[in-house]
Amino acid sequence: MFDIGFSELMVIALVALIVIGPERLPRVARTLGALLGRAQRYVNDVKADIQREVDLDELKSIRSTFQDAAKSVEQSVSQVGEELQAAGESLNHSISATAENNSAPAAEGSPAAAAVTAGGETATASSQMDLGLESKPAAEPAAAPKA
Repeated sequence: MFDIGFSELMVIALVALIVIGPERLPRVARTLGALLGRAQRYVNDVKADIQREVDLDELKSIRSTFQDAAKSVEQSVSQVGEELQAAGESLNHSISATAENNSAPAAEGSPAAAAVTAGGETATASSQMDLGLESKPAAEPAAAPKA
């Protein structure tokens, strides 16, 4: 900061010794050291405050970047969700339309006419009867006559 050499410091010390005197010089030197220490701590505190402000500004910019990225991801997720919901509704509509189209010929035809099962496959009425919920006991083998 200041370009003070050793010879200049010696001149300043000699002038201080003459002006202040040998009795008060140690006390003045201690006071001057304490004041310089306080000034140095104050300067360091100011530097730290400035550095914190700079770091805070950087963190705010990073935070805004992350918030923008989060909003972008949220929008894309909601858009994908809407697309999936629209696709699901379209599939439900097409399945219900197919079920209506397949149920109309079954009502017009004989009892053995084709009908739509839950999987969208056609089956006859007689095969649907075989798939009934009631379970029939298996036939037991006939006992062999004793000889």
